[in-house]
Amino acid sequence: MIRMKSTRSFMFLICPIMVLIFLYYSSGRLHLRTSVQKSQAGLDSLLSAGRVIVSEYDKQGFVTKLDRKLPLELQYKYGNLSKGECKPGYAEAKMTLIYPKFLKPAPMFLDPNFKRLSKISGYHPPFGVRTQEKIIDHILSATKSYSLGSELDSLSCKKCIIIGNGGILFNKSLGSKIDQYDVVVRLNEAPVAGFEKDVGRKTTMRITYPEGAIQKPERYEKSSLFVFSAFKPMDFKWLRHMVFKDKLRSMEGFWKSVARVVPRDPEDMRILNPYFIQEAAFRFIGLPHNKGIMGRGNIPTLGTVAITMALHNCDEVAVAGFGYDMSSPHAPLHYYEKLKMSAIKESWTHNISKEKEFLRKLVMGGVIQDLTNGI
Repeated sequence: MIRMKSTRSFMFLICPIMVLIFLYYSSGRLHLRTSVQKSQAGLDSLLSAGRVIVSEYDKQGFVTKLDRKLPLELQYKYGNLSKGECKPGYAEAKMTLIYPKFLKPAPMFLDPNFKRLSKISGYHPPFGVRTQEKIIDHILSATKSYSLGSELDSLSCKKCIIIGNGGILFNKSLGSKIDQYDVVVRLNEAPVAGFEKDVGRKTTMRITYPEGAIQKPERYEKSSLFVFSAFKPMDFKWLRHMVFKDKLRSMEGFWKSVARVVPRDPEDMRILNPYFIQEAAFRFIGLPHNKGIMGRGNIPTLGTVAITMALHNCDEVAVAGFGYDMSSPHAPLHYYEKLKMSAIKESWTHNISKEKEFLRKLVMGGVIQDLTNGI
């Protein structure tokens, strides 16, 4: 009897204690859960406000914080060079800093061993050479030259400039500065004669495609390379006519009139590596892949393709004449004609806004220099 009373007394004593312990831990868990929820809510709030950097890379693989400052080892490498002296490997080094996925240099032009370039073998034009191998072999057998030429190839360091056709070049008097570059790249039919004060006299190469090529033979520079960029299979047939001086009988397959003759010898003609179109479109800009077929808004402009080529093959890269100022509809669209900025219509093939975003990264990261500040 005495033992039963003791047990009851013990139970009456311990039950309240256990209840208190349960309440204590329960309130602790509730407080902890509430704290976590508040923290998550705070993080969500910061994310929505754009104040938290989730990743240091954007969708394309570029660093989100672009910094012009070089690492110490590169500061030391280039710091001892005299002002204006060419900096070996500079563009590649800077590009790798803002885009760590940048691949090793790709050849500028196709040569007879182009089938070894696996990155272009699986794509149709404009992103590759698939189905065009035989006609390319035929063309290359006639051109026989596949580089910039012995003089430029022998340079240990090359400064390159790509000249855009924008009206921003007009009245800038950059001609003498442009002519100081080792490699001067011009695009399509943009003229030199009559505009030397602003665009210079020197032309190392002129990159174009059938519809963009100069149609008046007398307007071709006599000492420049004719560099062909294909955007469709029909373009290679056109080039074959130009190389072998065959008469072009039909315009079928082209979206506007094309040149019927290119007054250059075969050894002065080159085929631009289509990898630069592929890399610019899919890796750098992030245009729709569309299963590797040309489609709406997935073709980069020839200017951006030329810049991509230069990043792989030049030690320093500059541009001039790039950038459209849509806020100035009455400004000249091109430096060589009276067409106004308002004439620009939405492009079916290009995505100008996304392309400008990519070019701005190159300028902000110090990879390229923009002489006309249009980008």
